[in-house]
Amino acid sequence: MLGSLPLWSSRAAIDESMPQSFKDTYPKTRVILDCTEIRVQTPSSKVLNSETYSSYKSHTTFKSLVGITPNGAISFVSSLYTGSISDKAITEKSGILDLLEPGDEVMADKGFLINDLLKTKQASLVIPPFLGQKGKFSKDEVEKTHEIARLRIHVERAIRRIKEYHLFDKVIPLNMASSINQIWTVCAILTNFRGPLF
Repeated sequence: MLGSLPLWSSRAAIDESMPQSFKDTYPKTRVILDCTEIRVQTPSSKVLNSETYSSYKSHTTFKSLVGITPNGAISFVSSLYTGSISDKAITEKSGILDLLEPGDEVMADKGFLINDLLKTKQASLVIPPFLGQKGKFSKDEVEKTHEIARLRIHVERAIRRIKEYHLFDKVIPLNMASSINQIWTVCAILTNFRGPLF
């Protein structure tokens, strides 16, 4: 039944429920993205072990792309991929690009090097600025970094809500691999019934 619920919101619905903090700064934001990982039992196969190993977590993991609307509702949750997949590759494979419309803005952390992918959909990327040749940020760049971080933090809070289901407290056993995608998706959708994120 949860699978029949539409997660992805229309542009009109996003605009109608957009918090003032986004209206004032990034009013074209359609989704705020971040990846997260859940630990999985180490496979005995060396090939599978290398595919699921996450250098970020120093453990074997499954990785998912999660998106929220500016008002904090989960609007996208990808399937779980092996932990070695990059943020760019998961964005490309997950299907989220097909949901974007021309003019949409996607907010993410600066590790999401997906500008080229978004341009094919006539969408744009909002990320904190990179440190330039000068070796330090200008006052405007510092303000932009703080502004984006203040708005983007909500996707991390949404992900934390998913991981509050105690199933994810421990390493996921490999014998759950056939059902973990459904479990992950259900837990993500259920967080939308917990009330406002902020």
